[in-house]
Amino acid sequence: MRPTLRTKAIAICNEKIAKKGDAVGLSFYAFFANRNDDPELLMEAAEWWIKTHKLDHFEKAKKIRDMMISGV
Repeated sequence: MRPTLRTKAIAICNEKIAKKGDAVGLSFYAFFANRNDDPELLMEAAEWWIKTHKLDHFEKAKKIRDMMISGV
């Protein structure tokens, strides 16, 4: 996953956790606007989430943030 997407995902996870607590869940769609303006980047996130790590559609933001920070 490219560093810019990883940085953005960590920031979004931090925002969600700050607003709703450690139990808040999200999907990789949370990293994007409601319109598909960068399909290549969206597919990169989807591949990391679904194909590489076999995550459920919704996961805890804390788990995703920790995975991103560790470089998994």
